[in-house]
Amino acid sequence: MLTHVVLFRLKAPTQADALIADATRLLRDIDTVRGFHVGTPADTPDRPVVYRDYHVGLSVTFDDVAGHDVYGPHPKHDEFIALHKDNFDDVRVFDFDGGAD
Repeated sequence: MLTHVVLFRLKAPTQADALIADATRLLRDIDTVRGFHVGTPADTPDRPVVYRDYHVGLSVTFDDVAGHDVYGPHPKHDEFIALHKDNFDDVRVFDFDGGAD
């Protein structure tokens, strides 16, 4: 299993709902996606290790790196990027292997 986590900081934070809606509409149903979660930072208690310097978080899981490699250049992924790239202030990506149910 491979997990792909993306944290978006936006130039216009008011566009977070549009980014979430488009991510859900475009990315969730790409064939190699096995798990999909997108949303805003949770209202959990403040702690030194909790970061909230982003507006939208996205987590996508795949069976393997090959699944991720289909997702990256997929036309729906490209459309999502084209719709929102001008509003990205910062994008951080964390990919990691592993996971068990």
